[in-house]
Amino acid sequence: MGMDRDVQFIGQSTAFLDAVERASHAAPMGRPVLVIGERGTGKELIAQRLHRLSPRWGEALVTVNCAALPETLIEAELFGHEAGAFTGAARARAGRFEEADRGTLFLDEIGTLSMAAQERLLRAVEYGEVTRIGNSRPISVDVRIVGATNADLPAMVEQGRFRADLLDRLSFEVVTLPPLRAREGDVSELVDFYGRRMASELGWTEWPGFTGEAMDALEAYPWPGNVRELRNAVERAVYRWDDPYHPIAQVVFDPFESPWQPHAGAPPAGAAESAGPDEAEGRDPSPATTEPCRDLRAAVEAYERTLVSEAMTRHRWNQRRAAKALGLTYDQLRHCLKKHALLDEPVSPS
Repeated sequence: MGMDRDVQFIGQSTAFLDAVERASHAAPMGRPVLVIGERGTGKELIAQRLHRLSPRWGEALVTVNCAALPETLIEAELFGHEAGAFTGAARARAGRFEEADRGTLFLDEIGTLSMAAQERLLRAVEYGEVTRIGNSRPISVDVRIVGATNADLPAMVEQGRFRADLLDRLSFEVVTLPPLRAREGDVSELVDFYGRRMASELGWTEWPGFTGEAMDALEAYPWPGNVRELRNAVERAVYRWDDPYHPIAQVVFDPFESPWQPHAGAPPAGAAESAGPDEAEGRDPSPATTEPCRDLRAAVEAYERTLVSEAMTRHRWNQRRAAKALGLTYDQLRHCLKKHALLDEPVSPS
């Protein structure tokens, strides 16, 4: 699936536009840029923008997913190797640095690089030279590096898992992409964009949009998978809706949700039917603790928060279904969510 199909630059929120503007400003420089953001926020799209708005736009943009390659092969992939340099190296091969010469090298999930690969990367960044495995003669390369990660690299430096000198070199500019839940007003714009595009792909002559209730659900959902997850949910909703003349009223956030869905360590079939109402909902009527209680109120509050949080996660943050499962009214659940600050920091559904 092509990059442009994956994540589009749609949105008007200040947080989002600030990040795009920062990338645009850094693009003409030949210096390294780090792009930080959760999965699905569009890090690769920012790398494309950095390349296209730079003087290197006519040369190659080479992408390496550092997490997708075994540690033993990442150095050969990046720096190349000579024939016979290691078992399986039948012929010499240029590395990705050589392929990206005069262009841009996008290192996705850069936080997963081994310390040995980080050391070689530092040399390449510092001296503009790479040495193929099995050779001692360095090759000069002119490469602009864009690194992307959802890891906390400064924290990894503190823990000794990422080289401080490499981080200093790579962080000339840092573009941090906001998660979708922080992009005020952008959900409706993205829903409209992906919905219309899917409708046209299906040959619909008009776009009925979503019902008010469906839009409320889309806007209330925390989107742990960000724009990519939203695109999938919206396209799936349009594709499953058979009536192009009436607004779409159903959105399935979890395509795996099914009464027959297998669960890791699930009880044998039939066990749930014989359980009482508490057990069937996955609620243990008494807290699973035998510790002596020194603060009853705090313990009760903590237990209530856990039950509410678990119910919300289990029902994919659908507040009405979670309220019903807990035997609360919608308003009582809203009160609980506010009291335990669960509205401010949605727990991402696993």
